[in-house]
Amino acid sequence: MMQSYPIRLTPDDNGTLLATAPDIPEVATFGDDAAYAAAHAADAIVTALRGRIARREPVPPPSPVGDGPSAVLATSDALKIALYEAMRADGIGKAELARRLQCHLPQIDRLLDLNHESKLEALETALRAVGRAIDVSVILAA
Repeated sequence: MMQSYPIRLTPDDNGTLLATAPDIPEVATFGDDAAYAAAHAADAIVTALRGRIARREPVPPPSPVGDGPSAVLATSDALKIALYEAMRADGIGKAELARRLQCHLPQIDRLLDLNHESKLEALETALRAVGRAIDVSVILAA
């Protein structure tokens, strides 16, 4: 499960590159060159997604990347977002998920926190509790 958000790089008037993410309008950062701008954009995307989850807003799916730069989410972040979106789609609150998993709310908060390292098994169990399964595939690297 790989999620890549496209990044748009635009030359700025001060010699830097403005980096934005078309799918996430609140992302705007910069870098001295394409590599730094893309790296800053990747960090800004994760920060924006954390904010959306904290505010209980939808997380937009990434649009096709094409030939330009992109930010690839960590697999654990993609799984956490999938869990969050499944909960939203099915109207399952954190308290209900905690009940289904027989755990406490802080554990659910950690499962949804993109800054917290959750075990794959915990994410898989939580996804199963909301009627979802993980489908893994390995592809050739670009």
